[in-house]
Amino acid sequence: MNNAFSDGKTINIVGPATAGVPVIVGTVLAIPVNTLASGEAGAAWIEGAYVLPKLSTAVIAQGAKVIWDASAGEVIVAAAATGDLNGAGVAMQAAGNGTTSVAVKLTPGAGALQGG
Repeated sequence: MNNAFSDGKTINIVGPATAGVPVIVGTVLAIPVNTLASGEAGAAWIEGAYVLPKLSTAVIAQGAKVIWDASAGEVIVAAAATGDLNGAGVAMQAAGNGTTSVAVKLTPGAGALQGG
């Protein structure tokens, strides 16, 4: 096929970025594959499921839509602030009060930047 661009699992981003630490690219949550210096280009995953940090007091049900809190660098489920990404993914497992991580399936194309 002559018009194939990519398999769609990654997107190119420009650093600075740290490998494995999510970044918001437009309305997509992306997970950098490698650490990138300022101005350096590289790939970031936009599909798949990843264990991400979460607000320890957040109670997240399996299958719930999650929000990426851009300033805190963690998953939340309520009270998005300006710059946060609503609909960043879906919880692959339940995560209760006191837990600090949750498995999230990224949902590219479903996100909406709060206040953006």
